[in-house]
Amino acid sequence: MGQGVEWALHACVNLAWAGPERPLPVATLAELNGLPTPYLNKQLQALARAGVVTSTPGARGGFALARPPEEITVLDVVQAIDGTEGAFRCTEIRQQGPLPAGRGAFRSPCQIASVMGRAEAAWRAELAAETVAGLAGEVAAKVPQTPVQIRRWLADRTG
Repeated sequence: MGQGVEWALHACVNLAWAGPERPLPVATLAELNGLPTPYLNKQLQALARAGVVTSTPGARGGFALARPPEEITVLDVVQAIDGTEGAFRCTEIRQQGPLPAGRGAFRSPCQIASVMGRAEAAWRAELAAETVAGLAGEVAAKVPQTPVQIRRWLADRTG
């Protein structure tokens, strides 16, 4: 997974804390996390194309969550940034080399591809079970001042 996923998840949690009332400028979100604005904008545009966030143009525009944070899963964010294709790609190397597997071996996926497929399915199920609201709640439970400080900081920046 690329670091864009981490950045996008932080942005979504911050947008959840900010609330839907007013979109946040990408520059403000980037400053909040010490990130380069153009790169974070690229991630937010990918989230917008996937329907995770909305983008409002103009001087008072910015980004907001497109749905309630309880309805946005971590998997939604990961797939928006990194795509939906599986991480493991079987290239059938069992067909190569001096001792290739016989024709009958290719009627079913190789055991390595099967194990990797099951692992990916479990990983995706775990990400689909966690929401942006859940992440925000976990942070608030462990460090209660964080959402309060972030809301205050955002209010100071955006009026």
